[in-house]
Amino acid sequence: MTNAEPFLTNDSQLMEDKKNARILCSRFNESPEDESVRKAILKELLGSCTDSIAVKPPFHCDYGYNIFVGDDFFMNFDCVFLDAAPIRIGAHCMIGPKTCIYAIGHPLDAEGRREKIGIPKPVVIGDNVWIGGGVTILPGVTIGDSTVVAAASVVTKSFPDHVVIAGNPARIIKRLKDNEQEDR
Repeated sequence: MTNAEPFLTNDSQLMEDKKNARILCSRFNESPEDESVRKAILKELLGSCTDSIAVKPPFHCDYGYNIFVGDDFFMNFDCVFLDAAPIRIGAHCMIGPKTCIYAIGHPLDAEGRREKIGIPKPVVIGDNVWIGGGVTILPGVTIGDSTVVAAASVVTKSFPDHVVIAGNPARIIKRLKDNEQEDR
């Protein structure tokens, strides 16, 4: 699965891994406002993260161990990550509420779907990326450094560094210069 090879989604070990992730997500989502408790749960759930992580519950994921987050990460409420393949997020990133990142697809043919085949495709998000609320990022996408993804966008393909993307499907609407500041 983590090698981006098709796999059976109903594999007994993977089902056990999903159950464990759901238990940890539930503990995280029901935890008191104590950030140290939440961070400890995230460190157990995720593949990697640092103490400079801030995630607002609820958060849901399939496995957790395929999610790798860089320094100074913030994620707002109600996000869903389907991490059959690795989801790698760089340093200094912000993700808005209700964002979904999918690192899994399924066959187009009905027979393959009935057989419960999953097709994992990694998602990579560079450093200094800002993803607005309600964004959907599809399998196999790479988002370059310092890119801004406008709210409610559907990201179906990869994008370079230093751009603003928006729409469904997302497209480049502006190119940014290094260290350019948006209107505040």
